[in-house]
Amino acid sequence: MRIIKKTGNGVYYDHVIQFVFRAVVFIAAVYFYFTQRHLLEALVNEPFFDDFGYKQILWVIFMVGMISHLLPLKKVTMGIRKSRAETYTVPNEKFTLESLYSYVQDMNIKAWKVMLVWLCFNAVFAALYLANIIGVAEMILLSFFYYLSDLICVLFFCPFQTFIMKNSCCVNCRIFDWGYFMIFTPLLFIKSFYSWSLFFTSCVVLIRWEFVYANHPERFWKGSNASIKCQNCSDKLCQSKEPL
Repeated sequence: MRIIKKTGNGVYYDHVIQFVFRAVVFIAAVYFYFTQRHLLEALVNEPFFDDFGYKQILWVIFMVGMISHLLPLKKVTMGIRKSRAETYTVPNEKFTLESLYSYVQDMNIKAWKVMLVWLCFNAVFAALYLANIIGVAEMILLSFFYYLSDLICVLFFCPFQTFIMKNSCCVNCRIFDWGYFMIFTPLLFIKSFYSWSLFFTSCVVLIRWEFVYANHPERFWKGSNASIKCQNCSDKLCQSKEPL
């Protein structure tokens, strides 16, 4: 992989720090899976409000991450901020509604392909879980793996970008805010406050994103939003992977 040296405003390095944190969390989860599996199962099997420990800390971290996507915070990537009215900038070049609608239609078809692939892929694990072939610990470990993979996609390689979406970079990604929904998909099948509170909050993030996209698609296309063109990008999330 060729490293592209670019300057940024710190968003890229924030993501690198988050990646290291998520890697530590995943490695710890793997360690406990093989040594003290009950600690993973305790995330969902034990009452949530009886005490305060590692599971509550993780829950707060996950919740804060999702809520930050819903609030008008400035220290988040343009991939999220592009959905907001205040970041929308009309490009100097003219664009037609026909070209915008053509882009929207193309991206919607590709997004549905990603959703279909994702649901079919996770249906395998759901079937294994419901058939008691794998258990709670495996589903939680899978969720932690997705937690790490989310930033692998942003920083290094994204199969959805490369093989389906074909967007130039993460800032221009149609499904950028689907991440938490994908992370917590395995938790849908585990009945507990811990798992369902995380999964259904991720659904709120997803629905909000899709609602804004449906009503303001012009904010999501670099042909109609100058803020997300490469020359205007300050995030530089593509420092460790080349844009398509």
